[in-house]
Amino acid sequence: MGNCQAVDAAALVIQHPDGRIERMYWSVSASEVMKTNPGHYVSLIIPLPISPEEDNAADHKTVRFTRVKLLRPTDTLVLGRAYRLVTAQDVMKVLRAKKHAKMKKNQAESAQTQSSTCEAAAAAAQKSESEKTSQATRQERHRQRPGSTNTAGARPKTWRPSLQSISEGVS
Repeated sequence: MGNCQAVDAAALVIQHPDGRIERMYWSVSASEVMKTNPGHYVSLIIPLPISPEEDNAADHKTVRFTRVKLLRPTDTLVLGRAYRLVTAQDVMKVLRAKKHAKMKKNQAESAQTQSSTCEAAAAAAQKSESEKTSQATRQERHRQRPGSTNTAGARPKTWRPSLQSISEGVS
């Protein structure tokens, strides 16, 4: 009698869309399950850890899960896990909803990018104006001073060390 729970842990559970639960006591590939249930995909149910507040207030008969992960036909269903069959129509609805959400996100980002581009253009124009004024002041500082011996085509004088002979006294 104490063996009943061990048998349940050694089974994999498949939940059908109509609410029917199927238990299998051996590993099986997802493609085999999909062949026996045409028009359905196999998904893994990933449970959510329940917080202490929810644990005290929650009805223990409800099952909470984070997400449903679709399996590839080559994946193997393992013992001790719960799986759910999902119709192809439900999968397409979710994919369309994700695509729609992604498009909305991209549109929002592009609108934000356009507004930041306008701000960047205004900042660039202001920066360009300030660079022109600073360049003019630099040219003013480097302009040749009157009375200098340097002509436009001549090279500027460079410092060269001058070595003078040092006489050494011979002792």
